[in-house]
Amino acid sequence: MDTLLQAVGVHKRYGAVHALRGVDFAVGPGELVGLVGDNGAGKSTFVKTLSGVVTPTEGTIRWEGDPVTLDGPAAAGELGIETVYQDLGLCENLSVTENIYLGRELTRGRGPLRRLDTRRMTANVADVLSGLSVNVPRPDTRVSALSGGQRQAVAMSRCRLWQRRLVLLDEPTAALGVQESERVVAVIEELRAAGVAIVLISHDIPMVMRLADRVLVLRKGAVAADLPTAELDEHGVVALITGANEAAAARRGGNEDA
Repeated sequence: MDTLLQAVGVHKRYGAVHALRGVDFAVGPGELVGLVGDNGAGKSTFVKTLSGVVTPTEGTIRWEGDPVTLDGPAAAGELGIETVYQDLGLCENLSVTENIYLGRELTRGRGPLRRLDTRRMTANVADVLSGLSVNVPRPDTRVSALSGGQRQAVAMSRCRLWQRRLVLLDEPTAALGVQESERVVAVIEELRAAGVAIVLISHDIPMVMRLADRVLVLRKGAVAADLPTAELDEHGVVALITGANEAAAARRGGNEDA
């Protein structure tokens, strides 16, 4: 599989705090990698590094083999990287269309007579939403009237409309019920089937095991494991997250020394 994005030896320090410790990572088109770890493991910092929000202290980010500088979300967006955060970043007082095109509005006319091309934006959004496995109301519906699953679908539909190539999903089903979670899972699978690379950050280990091709485990800012899902089970992932295997090995070593 070709590599789309690669992180090599990524470190991030905040004064005395060493948040990332030499993280190596790669993801290819159409691949879904589950990113897991306990609170404080470095997941959020790493995702912010890939999305251009945080600049690494050391290390290299490569895009299709070439070193790149992600000095802001705009730089990441130009490459085709989209991040869907847990809070979604939606404006409740705006419509579905206005949220999806926020900051990227289409206009018509010239000079001081330019005005928003609402008709074209609405048509584009309706076309994108019609291809998603979730029942989203009309594009002119205010986000405040949507359910949690529908809001998640709206946030993720930006990835389809802007033809993103790598999507970073931060806890996409954390606040959803079973049915709405399944609808969001369907959207994730549709994105992957379209060749989009996905990094799924989640505490929902069963969902990660169900969807991911590989699991990247961070612990104390370092990579504890990067393994195909087929080589793991839920208990094994939890043991890697908590360091239980290393603790057990240390106890056995201590008993042997005794």
